[in-house]
Amino acid sequence: MIRPLTLACLFFLVGSPALAQEPDDKPLFDPGNDEVMNSESFLAAHPDLRWRRDGLRSLEQDRSGEALTFFKRASRYADKASQAMVAEMLWTGVGTPVDRPLAYAWMDVAAERAYIPFLAKREEYWNALSEAERAQALEVGAAIYDEYRDDVAKARLEKLLRKAKRRTTGSRVGSVGNLQVIIPGPGGASISIDGSKFYDRQYWDPKVYWAWQDSIWKDPPTGNVNVKDLEVVRDGEAPDTDD
Repeated sequence: MIRPLTLACLFFLVGSPALAQEPDDKPLFDPGNDEVMNSESFLAAHPDLRWRRDGLRSLEQDRSGEALTFFKRASRYADKASQAMVAEMLWTGVGTPVDRPLAYAWMDVAAERAYIPFLAKREEYWNALSEAERAQALEVGAAIYDEYRDDVAKARLEKLLRKAKRRTTGSRVGSVGNLQVIIPGPGGASISIDGSKFYDRQYWDPKVYWAWQDSIWKDPPTGNVNVKDLEVVRDGEAPDTDD
């Protein structure tokens, strides 16, 4: 029941189908900077992406309770996809007892930036709630907003981004110059990445970082899947594979 939104979080993180691959097989992030965004040093300063990654891995491995914990951690750093995943898990009872009013509150905060997938889910939830559940959702929603709304949660991540960049570059203005960033590679080897690539403003400047995420989520890619009518196949017969 949770699968559709799970796939949305997988594919719309950075608009890359590479996210659907196994963790040890393909890059988790693929915006053209695979080595950068897959490095632990990058993810350590981006707990929104790190904890969402771990949550998705746990969910795919049927460790739903653990996944819920990771999504809540990512949610504290303004990760709207993770907030939506918490909502879906509460709504469907995956890794937690069903709590529809609380699920609505989580989806409401996930829809704060008017991202289309989460707005649609929020309205779907609201229409399914009873009057008593709606009243309860509004009551429990205050605490969720106090902890996870953008003007609180974004500040947590922005503080980490600025601190991590200053510490690594050794400059308060964040100049990278000819800096080379060394990150662990496969088999114990090291990979050297140009500092200007690792510290692209898209990933470290808070204003640009949020704008980058908005560009991904506000108009996510869509596609259609055509499903043929069900066909009864008797033992010993092969299904019709025409067209």
